[in-house]
Amino acid sequence: MQQPQDAALLAAYKAKIERGEIKDDPAQRDIVGRLDAILEDVSTYRLASKKSALGWLFGRKKTRPSPRGLYVHGDVGRGKTMLMDMFFDRLPVKRKRRAHFNDFMADAHDRIHAHRQKLARGETRESDPVPPVADSLFEEAWVLCFDEFAVTDIADAMLLSRLFERLFERGAVLVATSNVAPENLYRDGLNRQLFLPFIDLLKRHADVVSLDAPTDYRLEKSRRLPVFHHLGQGEGEAGLDEAWKKVVDGRAVSADRIERKGRSIVVPRATSDAARFTFSQLCDAPLGASDYLAIADKYPTIFIDKVPEIKRGDRNRAKRFILLVDVLYDKRNRLFLSAEVPIVDIYATGTGTEKFEFSRTISRLSEMQDQAYLDASRAA
Repeated sequence: MQQPQDAALLAAYKAKIERGEIKDDPAQRDIVGRLDAILEDVSTYRLASKKSALGWLFGRKKTRPSPRGLYVHGDVGRGKTMLMDMFFDRLPVKRKRRAHFNDFMADAHDRIHAHRQKLARGETRESDPVPPVADSLFEEAWVLCFDEFAVTDIADAMLLSRLFERLFERGAVLVATSNVAPENLYRDGLNRQLFLPFIDLLKRHADVVSLDAPTDYRLEKSRRLPVFHHLGQGEGEAGLDEAWKKVVDGRAVSADRIERKGRSIVVPRATSDAARFTFSQLCDAPLGASDYLAIADKYPTIFIDKVPEIKRGDRNRAKRFILLVDVLYDKRNRLFLSAEVPIVDIYATGTGTEKFEFSRTISRLSEMQDQAYLDASRAA
């Protein structure tokens, strides 16, 4: 008797095990099964919607409820990103988007800004920018995949409910991974009560599941390159200078500027594909996600001098550093840095949300020294 064929994602997962790329993990298999079910739902929903092409295009009629999404949360290094990548590659639709959450929200804010400028010029009469912005995002992608979903910016927190209420009304499907359960999103954030409706909205449109894999696969890797330099060991700044010299390779170094929304981001030292900053220039200045994205997009290699021990109470510094590392990691930038203390002690005295989130930063900084990460980086 012929055995039933494995679903697409499960077959790919088993193939990775057979090739020795990963170990079989029951917790991961559970997520694979859930993602395979979404692939099937999306496929049949798409086919059914084609019978009413105009209704599908303009969102006036839906032949059936849109598929439920999935929100997967768990500790760092448990394989969430790997599973997300496998899922996205097999999505049977063209209008799909996999994005870093900060990148997506920066795009939404840019579109809102552009709409308000059109309103000021008299080019539109629609005073509320959120519905048309949500509609334009939906028309480009109705399956949205966010890896490492995290909300730290008040502007994002205040926009999310209205933006996603419209997206879900149109039939959007959200699949996201995060290090925290929905209830802990934007924890301790300013005016958090205004953010809480988004959590309810998320749960109405996506199943929430924890990935309780026992192993941090990211930290199992052991190969390291000298990209982190501890100032306390004497060679820190000299070692970073030597790495900078090798990356520059005799090319001219000069100051640069990145123009963004009518203002300039100053880059103290740069070549065509590498930039060097001090910690203070990146994390004491009033920079946000869109600024870090602009820097990451322009320069594949980033150097950061003199990362300090972040003291209790320095929440803005901690939040900016966490955000900066998230952006550089997601964009696959190569990162060199010097620090006054070992990586694990940079925020050792902190408490609260930043201390909780810094565990992800430590894991990512560790992975960014791996040969595998460096081989896959944009600067490789």
